[in-house]
Amino acid sequence: MKKAFCLSISLLFLHFYTNAQTTEFYGNASSIIASGVIIPKDSKMLWSSGVVSAIIDSTAKEGSVERFGNTKAQAINILENFKKTLSSKGLSMKNIIMLRVYVAPDKWQNGTYDFKGWNEAYGMYFNNKENPVKTIRSTIGVATLVSTEKLIEIEMVAVYPQ
Repeated sequence: MKKAFCLSISLLFLHFYTNAQTTEFYGNASSIIASGVIIPKDSKMLWSSGVVSAIIDSTAKEGSVERFGNTKAQAINILENFKKTLSSKGLSMKNIIMLRVYVAPDKWQNGTYDFKGWNEAYGMYFNNKENPVKTIRSTIGVATLVSTEKLIEIEMVAVYPQ
């Protein structure tokens, strides 16, 4: 009888745990990103294709860093576009669970990858007072993107609240 009761309680806990009604992030508290995420069963999700920055300064000379900006400026441009897209779908940046980021070498910085610039832009939108969400994230250094002026491309996944 005692074993049956314990088994029943365990199954009940498992049922509620696996049928969570909120998105749950887990990982190291000191990390800027989450290690993983558990999403509620039957959650509706929004997935984006890879997005690159729009022109930031249309008056700037073609081929100049000012036209599209550096990695940080391009990342901010992309994240602002995500904000608009999410808002039009009834979501916010707090609903983003995953980012996949491709960073290309910056020809204006001796061909180095500006991961610092990307992390600074990320910190403006996530893991802060306004938005405590720490997304799961992969950041990958690639040889090039669609154009040598494009320094970062981001894919996004968001979950609708239950």
